Amino acid sequence: MQIIDTHCDALLKLQLAKRGAFYKQEPLDFSSAEEIETNFARLQAGGVKVQFFAVFLYPDLPSDEKWQHALEQVDLFYTEIIGKNPAMKHIKRWEDIDALNDGEIGAVLTLEGADAFGNDLMKLRQLYRLGVLSIGLTWNNANLCADGAGEPRGGGLTLLGKDVVRLNNEHRVFTDVSHLSVKGFWDVMELADYPIASHSNARALRDHPRNLDDGQAKAMFQKGGMIDVVFCLDFIKADPKEVVIPDLIRHIDHFCSLGGVKQIGIGSDFDGISSHIKNLENASKFQNLINELQKQFSEEEVEGFAYRNFLDHRPGMRK
Repeated sequence: MQIIDTHCDALLKLQLAKRGAFYKQEPLDFSSAEEIETNFARLQAGGVKVQFFAVFLYPDLPSDEKWQHALEQVDLFYTEIIGKNPAMKHIKRWEDIDALNDGEIGAVLTLEGADAFGNDLMKLRQLYRLGVLSIGLTWNNANLCADGAGEPRGGGLTLLGKDVVRLNNEHRVFTDVSHLSVKGFWDVMELADYPIASHSNARALRDHPRNLDDGQAKAMFQKGGMIDVVFCLDFIKADPKEVVIPDLIRHIDHFCSLGGVKQIGIGSDFDGISSHIKNLENASKFQNLINELQKQFSEEEVEGFAYRNFLDHRPGMRK
């Protein structure tokens, strides 16, 4: 069964390896590098049809270096992922997904945290031109747009952050709420035409600031947004010593109980997590999740979780 995965951090790994090459370390080959959980071979083996690739910057980077670091990751997307793997096709518009041929994998460029462009909306518009189709305003820290889930102040969107959401709407770009503060989340709900939680679970099952409570989940579903469950162990169970696939499925089942069966998807966070669900250690194992889902849900529902729900809720494509 096809898979659409709305979050991974392979670009950061590629960048760290490339920068390390200056110190006699070897750069990574996206096609088959063992270190990359979403390498091309594993995406193929796992049945992935569309993979989202996030541009992520460490929050302690000096502010005057962040734009350069972001552009390096975008360049790696073009050179190492698209340029060296002919079957990887850059999704520049949401309709491009429908044009993918058998054996081709769509690659979507996203931004995790507005730190890259600071308060310079010209840079944001340049990211749109480069093909960024989803923007998370924050990571866990605060920035000029909003407070993140880990910021004790818990503030919402700034005036700049609200302008960014409006620009996302104009460009048919997702506004990603996965790392936002609670107040920031509700500010996005008021403004965003295309909200998504690219990698979040249910707070009712695991009380973690990165997860969504029932009120937030219901608001997402009412707004037409997607919630894509994440494989990070700490977002699944309070005791993450050994997490198995049914533990993750409990979060899917809970979101279904809130009315979201048509708006649930997958946002693995591969290459951004350090420990893994048993039998779901990299992208080649996605069909293990599908097999477990088929024990509990109908084939139509499983297809929805795997890819169909996303296709039906792309910006400008909702039924």
